[in-house]
Amino acid sequence: MPISRATSLWRSAADHFEPDDDVDPKAQRQLRGQLEQIDYAAYAANKKVLGGAIGKAEAQQFERLALATAVARTQWVAASLAATERGHALTRDQVEHLAHLRTAYEELTEVYDAMRRMVERGYLTYAGPQAAED
Repeated sequence: MPISRATSLWRSAADHFEPDDDVDPKAQRQLRGQLEQIDYAAYAANKKVLGGAIGKAEAQQFERLALATAVARTQWVAASLAATERGHALTRDQVEHLAHLRTAYEELTEVYDAMRRMVERGYLTYAGPQAAED
């Protein structure tokens, strides 16, 4: 039966497949080499496409995303508190408005996390505050 193992601190257990321990060691090495080639192809493609489209990930971009995410969360929570202030059931319009605000917050959170992963995996070069000031 195949098992999954985490190969780094940041990868989930389902991120990469590794064969059973019962498989021939030579076959395991060969498969592992093939999988590394596949992983490298994905890495190279991501680095080329993302680097070409986004360039460098700059500290100011992360700050703007973090601020926009904080504002979106604040709007969602503030609207929720305002809508429930009188203790009445929410109207359809109120629920739709809250869903819109929540979706905006969740989307911004996902973008922030995705961009952070891009830097972590080496797809984008990070230009921190020091690099931007030089």
